[in-house]
Amino acid sequence: MDRLIPVRKKEDILPGYIGTPIELLFEYHNLGRKTEIYDKPQLLVGMCMDNRKHLHIPDNFAFVIRSGGANLRHSEFKVSYAIAVGNVKYIAVIGHNHCAMVNLVSRKDEFVKGLMENAGWDEDRAVEHFNQFAPTFEIGNEIDFVLSETIRLRRRYPKIKIAPLLFLVEDTKLNFIRED
Repeated sequence: MDRLIPVRKKEDILPGYIGTPIELLFEYHNLGRKTEIYDKPQLLVGMCMDNRKHLHIPDNFAFVIRSGGANLRHSEFKVSYAIAVGNVKYIAVIGHNHCAMVNLVSRKDEFVKGLMENAGWDEDRAVEHFNQFAPTFEIGNEIDFVLSETIRLRRRYPKIKIAPLLFLVEDTKLNFIRED
């Protein structure tokens, strides 16, 4: 966790994000800023679908795409839409610790059993499904993945400011990820 930059007060926000919707995201979520009324989104948030995470932000403040591990590769048209039609200029890629998309192979049996019991699949179909998709959705390490996704998106959308962030499940706070 030495790769994280906690934001516990306004002065902790990195200088490159001052005066941007990323600063506001931290102020709303971490610092308890009083919510304002927005008529259009200020940024796009890409974050994990994990149910333990909830952002404290005003209505209409952000487009939010939830995907396992904050993996936006298969949501790229939605990202492009938010930029092209929604006119957002900022993206927050928010991973979180203890993500279930890390080391998916270790959850194969649970996954297969769950599809058999909960969805009525036969074992062969469930195993095939896992084997086909797990490599695509495995993220490795949460911090490394968020940084790689940030770099990928920066190359794809060079005029968009993208912040790599990590949500800590234990304290529900957002942190910058150190990029050096």
